[in-house]
Amino acid sequence: MTVSAMETITDNVYYILVSLLTDKHGYLIMQTIEELTDGEFVIGPASLYTNLKKLLKAELIAEKPGEKSNQKVYSITSSGIEALRREVKRKEKMVKLARQGLASFDGGDDK
Repeated sequence: MTVSAMETITDNVYYILVSLLTDKHGYLIMQTIEELTDGEFVIGPASLYTNLKKLLKAELIAEKPGEKSNQKVYSITSSGIEALRREVKRKEKMVKLARQGLASFDGGDDK
């Protein structure tokens, strides 16, 4: 997975990157995602660590030792921040288009 391949990122990757705007270890990433989404999005350990490996390879995140000897802490890189910014812009356009289309069903109100 390269940065160019990350132009459109999955929901899992999106929430991982958002959660890594502050450094975290794996379990805390899962907890943060669940809290940020009010429990509407839950990522399991297998999916989390598969995606973390891909993000590390794409250099969108970095890894460093944690407080405990076996703990790894992850942080978003400048490339990861740029990928997240691109994805936010893409999602904003998607929402704008949907709102415009739905306005005709809502009596013309752009809610």
